[in-house]
Amino acid sequence: MNFWEYLESRHQQLLIDAYQHASVVFQCMVVATALGVLIGIVTYRSEWAGGLATTVTSTLLTFPALALIGLLIPIVGLGVPPTVIALTLYGLLPVVRNAIVGLRGVDPALVDAATGIGMSRLTRLVRVELPLAWPPILTGIRVSTQMLMGIAAIAAFASGPGLGNLIFRGIASLGSKNALNQVLAGTLGIVVLALLFDAAYVLIGRLTISRGIRA
Repeated sequence: MNFWEYLESRHQQLLIDAYQHASVVFQCMVVATALGVLIGIVTYRSEWAGGLATTVTSTLLTFPALALIGLLIPIVGLGVPPTVIALTLYGLLPVVRNAIVGLRGVDPALVDAATGIGMSRLTRLVRVELPLAWPPILTGIRVSTQMLMGIAAIAAFASGPGLGNLIFRGIASLGSKNALNQVLAGTLGIVVLALLFDAAYVLIGRLTISRGIRA
């Protein structure tokens, strides 16, 4: 059967796999964003601490995905746990780096003005520094999400959820009539999801970043 016939005959399973893929990436990005911004908040005031945070998270990104997932399997087993841990670790670097850059880029005069009107350090952070640092942080989230879309496919190696299962099944059955269709469906599905997520981030940026900051 041709590719379109394959999609029509397998559309329900494809939608389930796409949902699982999107879900695991979204959940891991929520965790990676929370951890990354927290690390950025804790370390951005110190050159040494900020450099250490960036170095550690960039080192994590150098681990081959298959190797990291393989090392996690004996510890947490197959399925969702190694997938979530690996994706969360891989998603940290762009968020941490951009959070540090964004927070350090806030105009000191604005921070001094906020201090002058009696804002506490926490209030300054929440109401002044983080909103001004949000554009680069959102950029880091977008970059991380695009990376994780592709890396999540490798999670099929550990029986993880998502479209990677299609790709691995297709590769394992090369020569069969549907092998190429499986690989192509999984790959195109990941590309479509990545574009949809990126479009959502553009919309979030328009809704959450004031025109003055965007300018």
